Amino acid sequence: MTRTTSATTETAAGRPRRPGRLRRLRRLAAPLLLAAGLCMSSLATAGPVQAVDSTVVTYTQSGGRTVSFTFDDGPDPTHTPRLLEVLRKHNVKATFCLWGDHVRQYPYLVSRIAADGHRLCNHSMAHQDMGGWSQQQIRQNLEQVNNAIRQAAPGAQITYFRAPYGSWGQSPQVAASMGMQPLGWRADIGDWQPPGTGELVNRIMQRVTPGAVMLMHDGGGDRGQTVSAVDQTIPQLKAQGYTFDQPAVR
Repeated sequence: MTRTTSATTETAAGRPRRPGRLRRLRRLAAPLLLAAGLCMSSLATAGPVQAVDSTVVTYTQSGGRTVSFTFDDGPDPTHTPRLLEVLRKHNVKATFCLWGDHVRQYPYLVSRIAADGHRLCNHSMAHQDMGGWSQQQIRQNLEQVNNAIRQAAPGAQITYFRAPYGSWGQSPQVAASMGMQPLGWRADIGDWQPPGTGELVNRIMQRVTPGAVMLMHDGGGDRGQTVSAVDQTIPQLKAQGYTFDQPAVR
């Protein structure tokens, strides 16, 4: 049994337990409990990390007569909204490989991309060559981008990672450990140096193959020709029996 007085709580063994000591213990425990709660909340927000392997995929999810359009270096305040309108008009879903600094500049565009049902891809913070970076440097960079994307589009899934310049180094292993599939491409139309809309249309139509991931850009420069070429080629590809798919996840 215990005997309680106004000053102390005394146990049956006769050892007093002072309320002041209990208060100190509670004060010490409170920050630990708060930190644990924040960690659990952070995990719940980010969601579970899905296991993927480090293979750099260059093909679509379904294979066959499908094609996947992917766009790098955005979002861009001029060309990304136009591209979204084109894709919406043709009922096509694409993958956007987002440049972290641009995500911070134009978060509302990231929210629009996600709301339209397109896939999101981490394309590094400042488009630097990661080929010689350590795994720790890569992870810190990719985490910065993911945090920026999730601030812009809370709850958005970041399915892929694409290395700037295709210079992979150790990044596939790091990206896979973070739940992002390394994403390459099978055809690059060279729109980073605009050759004219007509030439880009020709390149897309000539270089597309069944199951191909196509590399294009909506940011990093004047991408008006790319947007126009996409608008023209989607109906042509559909007329040839192509359907639009997302890149594979292994």
